[in-house]
Amino acid sequence: MQVDILILVALALLFDFWNGLHDSANVVATVISSRALGPRASLLLAAAAEGAGPFLFGVAVARTIGHEVVAPQAMTLPVVLAALSGAIGWNVVTWFFGIPSSSSHALIGGLIGAVWAGHGPGAILPGGLSKTLLALFLSPPLGLLAGFGMGRLLYFLGQFATPRINVWFRRGQVIASTWLALSHGANDAQKTMGIIVLGLVVTGALPEFSVPLWVVAASASAIALGTLVGGWRLIRTLGGRFYKVRPIHGLATQVASAGVILGAALLGGPVSTTQVVSSAIVGAGSAERFQKVRWGVFHQIVTAWLLTIPLAALFSALVYGLIAAALSGR
Repeated sequence: MQVDILILVALALLFDFWNGLHDSANVVATVISSRALGPRASLLLAAAAEGAGPFLFGVAVARTIGHEVVAPQAMTLPVVLAALSGAIGWNVVTWFFGIPSSSSHALIGGLIGAVWAGHGPGAILPGGLSKTLLALFLSPPLGLLAGFGMGRLLYFLGQFATPRINVWFRRGQVIASTWLALSHGANDAQKTMGIIVLGLVVTGALPEFSVPLWVVAASASAIALGTLVGGWRLIRTLGGRFYKVRPIHGLATQVASAGVILGAALLGGPVSTTQVVSSAIVGAGSAERFQKVRWGVFHQIVTAWLLTIPLAALFSALVYGLIAAALSGR
């Protein structure tokens, strides 16, 4: 049983590390593109804030992921391992091709696929799943509107300013990127916490669902380390393929994204940071001029968002059969 726990925790922290690597672009892409900070300084600052986030804003998201999406009796060790494998597999594929997909979608898809394969659709709780999917699918339009609104506000406030205002926009970006990294760490590391605690309950290591401090510390450290490594393929996509990002766009994007993500973390909604930031970048660019945005690139990312849950679910369902067979044969 001890080996099972070690495998579970290691796989969960690997997902958390990859989440940080995969999503680091969301936090630093606009800061680097607008030259508010250099790449190394941006990633160091983001990693420190990512690690602090889970300690500051509670564990509401972890509870949502941990015991509101699927029935407790369905959360066996093979289900948890298959869910993590499906999520990690999809993240690796999208990272390799430089597609900013959602780690949150991948994890939810992995859970759905593994539980469906192991226990049937009746083991999926409609109330918790609806809450989770609502948070995931409402976050892009909220990010788009928030980015557009913040962009329009900054253009209004700076309409009579000289180009020197970009100095203040860049300084504001440093503060806003820290806030965004705190928000991302608070929301995304909690998903890993929920999975680890689920596994500990399943294996009998914990009597009930509660998040120990060591789980918080381990999850925070893994996502911070992944952020520090950085996903450069995705940074290039978010930082320049939509349009040429200037300091005003970067500041609008970061403030808008952080507000949406932090609000969701406090309410227990596991939103997709990738979706929120990508949408906010598009919204901030549209605030200047609708034609400024390369909508074809955004369409490719939307397609990846729509495919993530079903493909991660399918992969997890396939992996579930292999893991269940391997564990039963021991």
